[in-house]
Amino acid sequence: MPEIHADVSPETKTLLPHEAQVTHHEVMRLFETFKEANDTRLAEIERRAADVVTEEKLARLDRALDERLARLDRLVLEARRPALSPERRDARAGASEHKAAFEAYIRSGETGALRALETRSLSVGSGPDGGYLAPPEIETTVTQRLSALSPIRAIAGVRQVSGAIYKRPFAKAGPATGWVGETAARSQTDAPLLAEQVFPAMELYAMPAATQSLIDDAAVDLESWIAGEVETVFAEQEGAAFVHGDGVNKPTGFLTQTLVANSAWEWGKIGTVASGAAAGFPEDDPADVLFDLVYALKAGYRQNGRFVMNRKTQGALRKMKDGAGAYVWAPPAQAGGQASLFTFPVTEAEDMPDIAAGATPIAFGDFRRGYLVVDRVGLRILRDPYSAKPYVLFYTTKRVGGGVADFDAIKLMKVAAG
Repeated sequence: MPEIHADVSPETKTLLPHEAQVTHHEVMRLFETFKEANDTRLAEIERRAADVVTEEKLARLDRALDERLARLDRLVLEARRPALSPERRDARAGASEHKAAFEAYIRSGETGALRALETRSLSVGSGPDGGYLAPPEIETTVTQRLSALSPIRAIAGVRQVSGAIYKRPFAKAGPATGWVGETAARSQTDAPLLAEQVFPAMELYAMPAATQSLIDDAAVDLESWIAGEVETVFAEQEGAAFVHGDGVNKPTGFLTQTLVANSAWEWGKIGTVASGAAAGFPEDDPADVLFDLVYALKAGYRQNGRFVMNRKTQGALRKMKDGAGAYVWAPPAQAGGQASLFTFPVTEAEDMPDIAAGATPIAFGDFRRGYLVVDRVGLRILRDPYSAKPYVLFYTTKRVGGGVADFDAIKLMKVAAG
């Protein structure tokens, strides 16, 4: 097989805790042990003398490797999670009238200051029925944390809009071009054929609850508390929608587009490559079909390509070798890095399906160009002290949309014989 080179952007340099470095060393050591056990298993299969003890050992190592990788991901995420520092809060205290008014509303339900702001700027709040716009600090923190938590958002293109819909014109066919002599007559070129993609922003909500004593405690940073409470819920909901959302009151996922064999690809559909077996991968040279998936993507997209799959699928690919006998999956080269497949980075998205007949468990593409996430500016919070007494609910809403922006930038592996 020809050698593949990926243009992988360097990882963000962040000071990671010592525990993350130790866990990374454990991952590397476990993977070496895993490879030795898998080599033994493959040799036993070739001799037609498979040993159940070897299979059990490999399964234990596989589970241990997954646990260490999950722990490493969690440690790196916690180290990179942005926060509102006390210095930043103190520097802006008193300078942000909106922030002070919003904190009074959150702690006591006092709306007078926010209503006064509404009189001067209709964009600041929406009144008690729909809640009030949170200060920019909270919205920025939530958005940054979502970028770290939501796997598809982290690799997709992101646009911020102030309206309910983002419209994107694109050329389905460019103008006619050609070569001519210096003094030769130029024929008239055709006008480009333009079409329009529409990405509506749908409402995503969360409803964290707090006790009155927590709210009354002046030492509690309510901004960070709200951001921390809603970030995981938002990330889980939008992560699932970006993969297999049906577009009804939620974004449209890339797996719910019309899928066709890559040989019959056309705009508006996503091309697929067969895995070569009805329920998985062929027994002989199974990694070859992954090469087919990589090269189904055009070179202009392939240089920024990455794989997207869930952890269970990674576990299956971890056992594969290429024609030269080298393992195609590699653990992160450093703490805070990403696992790779043929040197292309692997993004783990648990909402991707498992390997099964007819499923599409592996995606490969340039997701920065292929998938677009649309964020409507503004995080809205409604304080509700009545619905769940004695607790106070904070009904938090954010408008998010998403869909495939370039149907040529994403390819899928479909589990099928051909």
